[in-house]
Amino acid sequence: MMLEARLEQASLLKRVVDAIKDLVQDCNFDCNDSGIALQAMDNSHVALVSMLLKAEGFSPYRCDRNIALGINLVSLTKVLRAAQNEDILTLKADDSPDAVNLMFESAETDRISEYDIKLMDIDQEHLAIPETEYAATVEMPSAEFQRICRDLNALSESVVIEATKEGVKFSCQGDIGSGSVTIRQHTSVDKPEQNVSIALSEPVALTFSLKYLVNFCKATSLSSQVMLCLSQEVPLLVEYGLGSGHLRFYLAPKIGDEECFTPGPHGQYRPPGPRGTEGGLLGKVKIPPNFSFAGPSVMLGSREGTGLAPRRV
Repeated sequence: MMLEARLEQASLLKRVVDAIKDLVQDCNFDCNDSGIALQAMDNSHVALVSMLLKAEGFSPYRCDRNIALGINLVSLTKVLRAAQNEDILTLKADDSPDAVNLMFESAETDRISEYDIKLMDIDQEHLAIPETEYAATVEMPSAEFQRICRDLNALSESVVIEATKEGVKFSCQGDIGSGSVTIRQHTSVDKPEQNVSIALSEPVALTFSLKYLVNFCKATSLSSQVMLCLSQEVPLLVEYGLGSGHLRFYLAPKIGDEECFTPGPHGQYRPPGPRGTEGGLLGKVKIPPNFSFAGPSVMLGSREGTGLAPRRV
């Protein structure tokens, strides 16, 4: 056996797959001696998901060489439904596998279930995501973030997330009206899961698709807290902790018609002004050249070197 990874509770993998299966259909589970990682972009190239389950989160964990397990997430979801949340889950694969074996052991009875899922050959480039110093980092209850996204999604398709020294404001404008929710720093000794922490180096305001944010919130059950990281020039990072690992979502900001970005030399982006005039509302905005998730071109929909780009609305 080349790969063997045993999880004490099947619920962890079930919740991770449930959280990402509507964003991506097929993806590689990259296994090495450090753990199991997953990275994939949605079809629109607007969102990227990155997961890491470190080796120490499994007991035992063995991976004799680096291997990519290409799996259809809809198929994996069907098999995982056969597992109870408290079941012990073991993943196994041979040296040159055409299938991955999942074994579910009941923690209370002698029941053992085994399933084999056929593997796929998925040509997927691994994208280098640089470490970024964000202008604002917000840690808040994940259930509260989910509630805010759902409530505002009833009014609008987009939300403006604005972080200032006053707090973090989520606001939207729709056909039936507008709404906003503001959260401020909060510390509770008795209920630390309700803490709100805001670290701010400079004010930042960006617009995002609520459809995607509501989708990310399917990971709420994985962690009592969620971390939001924002900067004017880079995609939003939404991170849920997994004990010894993480589930991260990256989302490109929406850019209005008067602020549509066009690529310039050296990774520089210059928004045209109203009616095509030069300059525009934002002047020149620099996208760090190394931030393009997959190479030099970050135009949405481009097949060569597609990365997450600001997009027209």
